[in-house]
Amino acid sequence: MYIERGNGYISGGKKLLNICILEILMKYTDADHRMDQKDIVRKLKEDYGMEVDRKSVKANLMSLVDFGFDIEYQETERKRSSGETEMLTSGWYYNHAFDKTELRMLIDSVLFSRTIPASQSQTLIDKITSLSNIYFKNTVKHVCNLPELEHTDNKQTMLNVEVIDEAIGNNKKIAFLYHKYGTDKKLHPRKPEKYIASPYQMVANNGKYYLVCNHDKYDTLANYRIDRMTEVEILKEPAKDKKLVKGMEYGLNLPKHLAEHIYMFSDDPEMIILKTGPDAMGDFVDWFGKSFDLLSGEFVRKNYGYPADCGGDTVYVKVNCSPMAMFHWAMQYGTTVEVIYPEKLRADIREAVRRMLAAYEQ
Repeated sequence: MYIERGNGYISGGKKLLNICILEILMKYTDADHRMDQKDIVRKLKEDYGMEVDRKSVKANLMSLVDFGFDIEYQETERKRSSGETEMLTSGWYYNHAFDKTELRMLIDSVLFSRTIPASQSQTLIDKITSLSNIYFKNTVKHVCNLPELEHTDNKQTMLNVEVIDEAIGNNKKIAFLYHKYGTDKKLHPRKPEKYIASPYQMVANNGKYYLVCNHDKYDTLANYRIDRMTEVEILKEPAKDKKLVKGMEYGLNLPKHLAEHIYMFSDDPEMIILKTGPDAMGDFVDWFGKSFDLLSGEFVRKNYGYPADCGGDTVYVKVNCSPMAMFHWAMQYGTTVEVIYPEKLRADIREAVRRMLAAYEQ
């Protein structure tokens, strides 16, 4: 007998029965997805073309346990008609070395690293994913583009991730308390009532986990810090249809969403034009990827009435970004970046700089 493996075959037949059973347990089971001997018999036939009876399956399962593999099962006692007692086994599953949350964090740590090439990063992620079963692969897609994970005071954060992941998978709304830090350096609810939201995607930005969702009262996307949530619960009500949410009509373009919402502010992105120099291009790529355009000084002067320089070391950049986020970003890079347009954002920054100057002149 030959057993099909990938693009070829390996020989061995029932001599490899225990290995095939082990692979089935590793691929299809965990504490939430258990198999009885009849299920294993069926999978042996489906995946390997092997006809095996339940007694042979049980004998090989017990051999694997005796050999030291971390396999869990349930035992129940049953009395025969003769009065003798026998032990029945059921609910077999492989106890994987890493649970889903730990594997997700390992994947995140690979994505965080800027020193690992993209191709190698994907290879490492595939290897990490293979340490679990088929069910884990379906949950990984809900967390992506993760730069760096930091520790948080909220011990419910990882539980929040699991609950939200389940809600996304089942297309259900969630309810949660949302918190802010007080002067006692502890988290306190922003309001006593729970927020209601339709969750669509989890993502991390600037080292923090965020939920991209729709707040029940509005038709736009919102971003909530997952480490600021407590008492997350899944509601029976289905999540709002994505087509009814601005920015989700054709699905979520996550790289675009992140580039437009640096610092994860939730206001609508606008076209913003900035004046800078060629040495700042690295900062723009770090924050916006390559989703920005370079404009000529002549174009800026003609279309925006700004006395733009037409040469030299001056560079004009156009990005689509949250104005609230750009306010903070432009303040951060204030010595090398100047907002040209829109005028309201430029005026807001000018007023903030005036107040800063007044404070430092005292």
